[in-house]
Amino acid sequence: MAPTPVGNPRTRIHVVSDVHGNARDLARAGDGADALICLGDLVLFLDYADHSRGIFPDLFGKENADRIVELRTARRYEEAREFGARLWSGIGTDRAAAIEKAVRKQYAEMFAAFPTPTYATYGNVDMPTLWPEYAGPGTTVLDGERVEIGGWTFGFVGGGLRTPMRTPYEISDDDYAAKVEALGEVDVLCTHIPPDVPELVYDTVARRFERGSRALLDAIRRTRPRYSLFGHVHQPLARRMRIGATECVNVGHFAGSGRPFALEW
Repeated sequence: MAPTPVGNPRTRIHVVSDVHGNARDLARAGDGADALICLGDLVLFLDYADHSRGIFPDLFGKENADRIVELRTARRYEEAREFGARLWSGIGTDRAAAIEKAVRKQYAEMFAAFPTPTYATYGNVDMPTLWPEYAGPGTTVLDGERVEIGGWTFGFVGGGLRTPMRTPYEISDDDYAAKVEALGEVDVLCTHIPPDVPELVYDTVARRFERGSRALLDAIRRTRPRYSLFGHVHQPLARRMRIGATECVNVGHFAGSGRPFALEW
């Protein structure tokens, strides 16, 4: 991959992931940058740090949010699903319609906060079918696709892999691998989930390994991009590490930090 020619103006990109409802800081995330990249999870369903925030406590209250976090953290997923089902049956409303209404409200605020230009892909808690309604002309949505920014090629893969959590945008390992393969060689790999490396997928607060992608790890080793940028794991054991020639960076739990990762060349 050819370096940027000497004498060209420098390019600065800001990158965020796991926004989870933080529209206030998102509106400033592109300040001073030529473009903003967002790696998904715009929706806040339940804040594991503050159980009073999100769609779930808005519907069912903080005490019930405390309980479902307790069950999920203990990996008692079946109990958590049964508990959630009892809550939904008790309020007598259509679950899908109630969630979509709440997500639409959040998306209206999140997409309005995006600067121009923004390049975005989906997180595992996002609802891709709704994005075309909210993404304005300044926002380019990419999934299994490439774009050139400042002479570098950026490849995007959204979503997560299937887990017991059953979040909205989880796909099979084969489908995910196909999207990674479709990118070919790029300068920067932009994904929601990390490559499957223990230090990058372990969440020190949730005390569990999240799902990373083996196909993504294989692509990094094979094609040697300059950077692999991702989010998904909010409090990782390691925020960055090198895999061969590639700098792998968790660009942060933006909902908590409010600070974008800056990439300049």
